[in-house]
Amino acid sequence: MKVSKEKAAANRAAIVKAAGRLFRERGFDKVGVAEITKAAGLTHGGFYGHFPSKDALAVEACDAAFEESLGRLPADEAAPDGALNAFLERYLRDIHRERPAAGCPMSIFAMEVARLDPALQSRFGEGTERFFEAVAERLPDTVTDPVARRARAIAIVSALVGGMALARATAQGAPELSGEILAALREQLRALAR
Repeated sequence: MKVSKEKAAANRAAIVKAAGRLFRERGFDKVGVAEITKAAGLTHGGFYGHFPSKDALAVEACDAAFEESLGRLPADEAAPDGALNAFLERYLRDIHRERPAAGCPMSIFAMEVARLDPALQSRFGEGTERFFEAVAERLPDTVTDPVARRARAIAIVSALVGGMALARATAQGAPELSGEILAALREQLRALAR
């Protein structure tokens, strides 16, 4: 039975969405194609009609995860405390720490991507660059030098990613420390955002 173009596109999107969630939840190597297609409500057999390999899917899922994460930024624009502070508060919440499957791909994929396919590494780099640009755009007008803006944006994003990774790594064994990491980052990064 032939599937319409619309249905094929919907199936592909469902696979990408399921893969993005599962990859963020458990890692690229800990999730198989059969599990991804099952989570998408499809059978394993149709996967290769959409993607030539799991690596190709990983690249698209990484892209989609960055799109999802970056897509949340416009909602911060109307925040009374400023878009950057709203982003920092949202990023450093307990719920982001506890729900990696719906969170930022950088804090989940950063260490793993370095050991994977070069195409995925390249795409991850592009997504990270987009975060640097988004944060630089949201810095206050008092930071006028473009080089200084970029450096500050890189410092903020890097602290967010590393801090969230540490908060997740300590959440079960040292929950007080995990909370302290998030609280300290909220305070210190707000100062950098000024």
